[in-house]
Amino acid sequence: MTASLPAVSSRGLLIGVLVASAAALAPPAFAQNDATPPALDTASAVKAPTTPPSQVGKLTLDQQVKWLRAAQQSGAMEKLDDAQLVALFQSLDPLALPRYIKEGPNGYPSYEFVMSRSERIHGQWPDKPDHMLVRIAHDPLRIYAKWLPDGAHAGQEIIYDESRRTDEMYGHLGGIMNVMPLWTSLNGALARAQSNHQVRDLGTEYIAGQYLSEGKKYIETGLPRSTQVAVTTIEGVRVVAFTVEAPTGQPQFYAKKETLGLDLRHPYFRTVESYNNDGKIFEKIVFESITPKTFDDSTFDPKNKAYKF
Repeated sequence: MTASLPAVSSRGLLIGVLVASAAALAPPAFAQNDATPPALDTASAVKAPTTPPSQVGKLTLDQQVKWLRAAQQSGAMEKLDDAQLVALFQSLDPLALPRYIKEGPNGYPSYEFVMSRSERIHGQWPDKPDHMLVRIAHDPLRIYAKWLPDGAHAGQEIIYDESRRTDEMYGHLGGIMNVMPLWTSLNGALARAQSNHQVRDLGTEYIAGQYLSEGKKYIETGLPRSTQVAVTTIEGVRVVAFTVEAPTGQPQFYAKKETLGLDLRHPYFRTVESYNNDGKIFEKIVFESITPKTFDDSTFDPKNKAYKF
């Protein structure tokens, strides 16, 4: 990870999560009739906002959120240099970033992504991260995940389909010890041996929802928190990184310190790093690519000949 700028304190973001209403910070949800959006790299017809970045802080809250959306969709935001991005997010109304994230979309009705993920399991940090290809569709939630050859647990595959079994997933171990696929509990020993999360937590929506729910905790407890802003490149992904440190840490909060990397072309977080009360990293996630796609039923069928169930 290489930082383009040192972290800079942001008073606006600190106040924002403290004063936002619980309703405004409700986790995001998908509309039943969402249409699959264009691919991420498709040129947008949205015009760049006319207000210069240095003047956005003087706009109303609604205008700031609209400005962020237009700058994101038009590509204007990613063209800003590091200093401009830091100054922009420091100048915003405290509620602008939570509103921007909540109103999303924080993912897509169906999409495919490649992610790198490391977790500290039973106190041990892995030698190399999991490298995963994931296909996900909503309403109902269906997930296919494959562990890629250059990462940990290479060759594993799982399928989850809440329309079939809400509390179980179907999968097999990879490598030379590949065994017959089986149904296993989402919270069972096999699942927890490799991750602190359920398979349902895969995707950009989970990180957005966690960000909003953690903000709600600050409101409820009245505790202050320190937030810093920087522009960072993490494994080739340039993001605006928001580092938040909780005064009480775990277990009251998910992490003592957390850095979330905001995508410059889409209203969701592309990266997250979480640290425990001892200052040790316990989770790192990087979404390397995210592509909206439409899937047919075979994508989530273990009988798919492209899979190795």
